[in-house]
Amino acid sequence: MQGNPMNIPAVSIAAAKQALIEQYADPVLRLRASMLWGTRGVGKSSIIAQVAEHYRVPLVDLRLTTIEPVDIRGAIYADEEQSRTVWFPPEFLPGPDQPEGILFLDELTAADQRLQISAYSLILDRRVGHYRLPDGWQVVAAGNARFHGAVSHDMGTALADRMFHFNVQTAIDAFLEHALERGFAPEVMAYLKVRADKLDDTQTQLANDYLIGASPRGWEDISNVLHSDISDTAKRLFVQGRIGSANAAEFFGVLREIQSGVDVTRLLAADAGPETADLLPRSLDGLYGMIYGLLAAVEDATAMNRALEIIEQYPDIRADVALPIREAQTLTMELLLQKGLARGLENTILASPAYERYMAQREQGA
Repeated sequence: MQGNPMNIPAVSIAAAKQALIEQYADPVLRLRASMLWGTRGVGKSSIIAQVAEHYRVPLVDLRLTTIEPVDIRGAIYADEEQSRTVWFPPEFLPGPDQPEGILFLDELTAADQRLQISAYSLILDRRVGHYRLPDGWQVVAAGNARFHGAVSHDMGTALADRMFHFNVQTAIDAFLEHALERGFAPEVMAYLKVRADKLDDTQTQLANDYLIGASPRGWEDISNVLHSDISDTAKRLFVQGRIGSANAAEFFGVLREIQSGVDVTRLLAADAGPETADLLPRSLDGLYGMIYGLLAAVEDATAMNRALEIIEQYPDIRADVALPIREAQTLTMELLLQKGLARGLENTILASPAYERYMAQREQGA
C-alpha cells in the first residue's frame, strides 16, 4: 500500500471508542454520522455495543450484507383513501417512543450498492422514504477499504464529506487490556506481548495471497481452543485452521517454551528465597509466560501477596541473555494493580511489605 489512502492518522480501537462516547454526549455532534474503517477482527462492532451500554441506550445493529434494500426502505402499499402508494417503514428502525440510541450500519462498504443507497439516505439525511430518524440517535457505520483486502465498494467523496472518519488499527496494548478483561489464555497474551507483529498480519497475508491469517478475532478463538479440553492433536489442527500454518508453527514453538518455563502453581506454593529463585524462568518467552500465568492465577488475597513477593525476586532470574527485569517488574505490578482493583484487593496490595519495598526502591531510583 502506497502512502496513506485514508489521509487520516491511525487510531487505536480504544481511542475510537472514547471519541464516540464523547460524540454521543454532544447533541450537535451526535447528528453527524461517523465511519469506522479497519481490518477484520479489530473490534469495530464490539466498541459500538460498548458505547450503547455506556449510556444504557438502545442499539440497532444492521449487518448490511445480510439484508435486502426493501428491509431498510420498507414495504410499499396502495393507500386507497389517498389514491397513491406509500411506504411502511421497517419495525427495527426506532420510532418516536425511542428518542435516543445508536444506529449501527455494519459492513457498509461491502453491501450491495442498491442497499447502500438506502443506507446513505439515513447517513446523509437521517431519513429514508417517509421515515425520519429521531434527532437523539447517533449513526455509526463501519467497513473495510479495498486495501484491507476485503470486498469493498468505493465510497464517493460526497458521502465521505458528510461523516467523521476513524482509521482504526490494532494496538497491542489495547488488545492485551481487552484480553485481560475477557480472561484470555495466558499463553496467548504472553506470545503476543513478545511478538506484537503477529496480532494482525493482514498485510503479509495479502502480499502472499493467503486466505487464512492472524487477526485479533482469531487470537480470541485460539484462546478458546487452549482453554478447551480437546486433545493436543485437535488443538493444533484448530489453531492451524484459524491463523494459518506458518503462524501456528511459530506459536506452538513458543508455546512449548512458555509452558515448560514455569509451573505457576509450584511457584505460588514455593517459599520465598532460594526455592522461588530456582523456579524462575530463564528466557524471554518464559518470563512473559510467567507474568500472564501469575495474573490468571491471582484470585484472592493470599495469591496476591505471594505474587508480590515473586515480583520482588525477579532480579534473581538467572538467564543466558539479558532480560528486561525492571520492565517486567513494572508490567507485572501494573497488571496486578488492575486486577486487584477489579477484585477488591487494593487494600491487600497496599498493606503488603513486598509492595512497600517495591515502591521504596522505585522512589530511590533503584
